[in-house]
Amino acid sequence: MGIGAQIRLNRLFSHPSGRFCSVAVDHFIIYGEGIPPGLAKIRATLAAVAAGRPDAVTMHRGIATSAWAPHAGTVPFILQSTLIRPDDSVFDQVADAEDAVRLGADAIAVVAFVRGPTEGRYLGNVAAVVKDAARFELPVITHVYPRTFKDGVAISYAPEDIAWAVRSVMECGTDIVKVPFSSDPAAHAQIVGECTVPVVAAGGPKADTLEAALRMFAQVVRSGARGATVGRNIWGHGKIAEVLAAVKAVIHDMAEPAGALRRAGLA
Repeated sequence: MGIGAQIRLNRLFSHPSGRFCSVAVDHFIIYGEGIPPGLAKIRATLAAVAAGRPDAVTMHRGIATSAWAPHAGTVPFILQSTLIRPDDSVFDQVADAEDAVRLGADAIAVVAFVRGPTEGRYLGNVAAVVKDAARFELPVITHVYPRTFKDGVAISYAPEDIAWAVRSVMECGTDIVKVPFSSDPAAHAQIVGECTVPVVAAGGPKADTLEAALRMFAQVVRSGARGATVGRNIWGHGKIAEVLAAVKAVIHDMAEPAGALRRAGLA
């Protein structure tokens, strides 16, 4: 890794804990129909997220160019480059490393689904993004999700599938792996320990309660993972900045969920 990429990675992992607590607002295409309220009012959401000072925010180009200017330079920005759905009905690469550098991003994100007949196509795309990003010393964060096809298409949380997903994109040369948290915390710790690049957790579907989401993030950091990128479990709540503060307390300070809620004024 060259000094340019190292500088950018150091910005993302600048917290003294060495861990990463970021927010993603790049979800729109995944929902198929309709936009969740937290993403519909994107200017207000971005303002609340920026006020909470996450370690980074991941977004698509259009949101960056039209709504991020008031917060530019205050929080690291990761450019999402992929439009995608798990059933393969959408899969397009809509930005590249040059776009990310031009927009001032500290990293580029690419999404891949593994398991199933199209995983080779996704992994080939990850490798192409890695090669392109290397020209600009730009770190690549791969959001990788294993699938199961038992009853339609769904995300798998089985340890063996999570391990396969992590290894697949690590072999493609990604700098950071973002992957769902396994259904088995002990197995997840082994997966993280065997990966040669940082692993962070995907925030997952919106939990039934905020405390339940915080319990998952507590397990994430105890597994040795380097943090999490969270969407719905932050902007899906009314008090975005306060919820972000609670998530940061768990990820960075390893606070217990109940204590994190009290510290954020959400108890």
